[in-house]
Amino acid sequence: MMEQFAIPRNIIAAAHPRMPEAAREAQAFATFFESRGLTARHGLLDDASLRNQVKSGEFDMLVAVGGDGTMLRAAHLCAPCGVPILGVNLGRLGFLIQVGREEWQEYFSRLLTGDFWLEKRMMLRTEHWRAGEAQGNWHALNEAVICRGQFIRPVHISASVDERLLANYVADGLIAATPTGSTAYALAAGGPILPPELRNILLVPIAPHLSVDRAVVLAEGASVGIQLHNEGGGVLSVDGQTPVGLDEKDIVKIRSGDYSADFVRFGDPDYFYRNLTSRMNQNPSMTNNP
Repeated sequence: MMEQFAIPRNIIAAAHPRMPEAAREAQAFATFFESRGLTARHGLLDDASLRNQVKSGEFDMLVAVGGDGTMLRAAHLCAPCGVPILGVNLGRLGFLIQVGREEWQEYFSRLLTGDFWLEKRMMLRTEHWRAGEAQGNWHALNEAVICRGQFIRPVHISASVDERLLANYVADGLIAATPTGSTAYALAAGGPILPPELRNILLVPIAPHLSVDRAVVLAEGASVGIQLHNEGGGVLSVDGQTPVGLDEKDIVKIRSGDYSADFVRFGDPDYFYRNLTSRMNQNPSMTNNP
């Protein structure tokens, strides 16, 4: 979904906390914006003071400096308070990022003339339920994964859509992904690539054993219930964060999120396919092919 947005006046450049070069670039970005008459600051994305300032509405845009992991961190911070995110890629692939480290001045100049648009990316709301009681909830930009824990054996999982049984799985796990997440873990597990403007949940089994082995794209607005049936339990991981332990009969409920992540984009929406093609061609196994 495309949306217009006013030219930002207060910008924070936030760097990945474990990339020293990202911190240096963030400082350079802030200096650039200040030289153009804007209010700009820089810092690390995990800094508590920075995060509180973003949440309190002190900034109207965040420049995320790093890779796709940095964009995930930024989305978790910015989406609840509606702060748009502009990514600058210092990482390897950068599926979520349009601006490279060598071209940021060109794109920042376009930003300050209003030559940009906002892309709204669907997020997932994930809830953990045990014996009818909610244990916690999280929002994901990429995916929620229900999978085996410390035991090296498949887990037994049932998935329901809008409270009607869809399938039973015997697998290493099951991924519930957004269109954004279709280029992440779901892609590695053999799922399809969905364009970012869709608002559909994608279900992809991980290493299924004699059970359903196809990905399923659900209708927009559908909700999912995933229940674990093996005695050994399993884990829930949301966007690769610290896993949460699951017991037998626990249920993970997933639906479209309460808010979206807003990404700053330039040019036409076909950027996604151009970005995708260039990133896929970086696969080392493709280097000897014409």
